[in-house]
Amino acid sequence: MAQYLSPNRVALMVAEGLEEIEGLTVVDLLFRAGIPCDTVSIAADRTVTSSHKVTIVCDRSLADDDFSFADYGLVVLPGGIPGTPNLAACKPLTDELCRRMAAGEPVAAICAAPTILAELGLLEGRHATCYPDRQPTLVERGAIVDEGNVVIDGNLTTSRGMGTAIDFALAIIAQAKGQDEADRLARAIVYRD
Repeated sequence: MAQYLSPNRVALMVAEGLEEIEGLTVVDLLFRAGIPCDTVSIAADRTVTSSHKVTIVCDRSLADDDFSFADYGLVVLPGGIPGTPNLAACKPLTDELCRRMAAGEPVAAICAAPTILAELGLLEGRHATCYPDRQPTLVERGAIVDEGNVVIDGNLTTSRGMGTAIDFALAIIAQAKGQDEADRLARAIVYRD
């Protein structure tokens, strides 16, 4: 797998109504692996409420004067409703996703969030996965839907949902620091012996 993250930072995009486990699991495990990760609010307000009414105070906002996607080696999209449609409605984010996918730069999405990429026409002919009831959107937009917990197709990493959030984060870590580091971390959190 490509070594594409280190030493760049990861931007975890945060919108009202995100699935907090899908977002915060990534943040937590990247922190444990020593990979810098910022939570980035798509709104000017850095305080965001998740789909289950958990309040998250983000590190950054797209509205910050000094914010630039160029500072990040990977953009991660958590799912959740209405988090996913809120991310999809953010034009600066969707513009960046189109740019990144065209340039072959890393993008990762979990649960319903891969539908954002599908609806932008970015998954045609690409292997991907998502939350099971969202798979028709991927199929209709030309994606090749796989059933794996995590599917990696070049610069694209997708995953199925809250129950696969640890696998998703570990896959990102494996791509950044190698499989040995991901395995070490899985043992450290008592996920795999």
